[in-house]
Amino acid sequence: MSTVALARTPAGTLAGTGTLTRLALRRDRLMIPLWALVTGGMVASGAGSLEGLYGTAAERAEAAASMTANSSMRALYGPVFDDSLGGLVAWRFGTFAAVLAAVASLIVVVRHTREEEETGRQEMLSAGAVGRRAPLTAALLAALVVNAAVALVVTAGLAGQGAAGALALGLAIGGTGMVFATTAALAAQLTESARLAKGLTGAAVGLAFVLRAAGDSGTAGGSSVLTWLSPIGWAENVRAFAGERWWVLLLIAAAVLLQTAAAYALTGRRDVGASFLATRPGPAEGGLATAGALAWRLQRGTLLGWSLGFLLGGLVFGGMVEGAADIVGDNEQARQIFERMGGQSALTDAFLATMVSLFGMVAALFAVGSVLRPHGEETSGRAEPLLANALGRIRWAAGHLLIAFGGSALILALSGIGLALSYGHDAGPVLGASLAQLPAVWTLAGLAVLLWGAAPKAATAAWGAAGLCLALGWIGPALDLPQAALNLSPFGHLPKLPGPEMTWTPVLALTALAAALVTAGLAGLRRRDVVS
Repeated sequence: MSTVALARTPAGTLAGTGTLTRLALRRDRLMIPLWALVTGGMVASGAGSLEGLYGTAAERAEAAASMTANSSMRALYGPVFDDSLGGLVAWRFGTFAAVLAAVASLIVVVRHTREEEETGRQEMLSAGAVGRRAPLTAALLAALVVNAAVALVVTAGLAGQGAAGALALGLAIGGTGMVFATTAALAAQLTESARLAKGLTGAAVGLAFVLRAAGDSGTAGGSSVLTWLSPIGWAENVRAFAGERWWVLLLIAAAVLLQTAAAYALTGRRDVGASFLATRPGPAEGGLATAGALAWRLQRGTLLGWSLGFLLGGLVFGGMVEGAADIVGDNEQARQIFERMGGQSALTDAFLATMVSLFGMVAALFAVGSVLRPHGEETSGRAEPLLANALGRIRWAAGHLLIAFGGSALILALSGIGLALSYGHDAGPVLGASLAQLPAVWTLAGLAVLLWGAAPKAATAAWGAAGLCLALGWIGPALDLPQAALNLSPFGHLPKLPGPEMTWTPVLALTALAAALVTAGLAGLRRRDVVS
């Protein structure tokens, strides 16, 4: 049988899957175990921290009733289905672990599908004995390994609270990751850009979280139609440690199978490097006479999406402020968690400071991604023709950095405006508190500039730094981590506004550090060769 004929058979379309899977796992040999340990370990260690907060059955019952009765808390974490320690862990950490699993899955799948095609590596591999569907299969198998590892860590870590509940929670979190892995597989077929594929899948994750939050804020039992429209809502409705609903896992499995089948059908109908949503052919409209204009053209869609998301997020979370005092009731230890996250004895200010800090940590992800956009232009070969002309490297980089640093200021300002509008008063302090997050955001962006300019092979480590800061700021206080650990993040040094007086020393120090990092990174960019 000829090679062409073999490639058309079912077995031939999967030829080389094992080799590509081993290659993908080798490339992700650090990311997969770290992500599994961080995500699964966060859930598993939650039992100890919650046991310290609610040491008796009466305290847990009171907390569960209080949390479920509060619409703001349900929107953040969902309803509490059981007041056992395992039930409280599933409530407090289940939703965010599912989101983290979804993010890891989309990164892995897009990296080993559309990103390989975009850089041209897949075309070279396909010249050998590699079937048409082998790259997609290998990417999904790598994502399956990620989610199986997360599920295993969760199940093993919580087995002491009940084997059935631990298994149900592990499968719900891992299954949610696989739902969005297959969503990413679909997006990789539809778009020509890895960045756009990640953006579309990320938007799907965000939409799923918003649907679940909107549904849970309106009903206390997870029974809202909006909750059932969200895969994250499905994970919640597995009801781990609360009379497990195993049949909901079939819904997750069906979504995975349907999306996988659709992705397989699409990948068999296109050429390597092609897509079903092709980019609009030129000529481009408007002027692209400067490097800044080109950077704006490349990043304006991303900035618009983040701007709308932060404005809407501010409006949603601002509406929860009035219910902040009811979230913890009379539980002093739960109050202390919010005060450690927000740093102010007045619980309303602490809640606002917590939300402002969360927006800041998420804005750092935008800043890092925007800084690393020219790195992607380098590795794809598009930067070299530009730099071969009269365009200098610093001027080329400056356009992207202006969007990264200025865009982060814009989206934080929009989140503050949304919070203030929805909260209804104290607009000035809330907006000021939002903008006070900028020095920490810029510090992480500066680190990305340094890594890209001086050590481009390590540039993606900036994502790890931003993710670590997000984990420390959002999960660290609930796990009762020492302040020394929280201070590893630049956000741990900022004044906790609104509430106390503004402290300028850490703000100015972080701003100076960000400037030094950017300067060092640009100096490295001038000296090194262009990455090919």
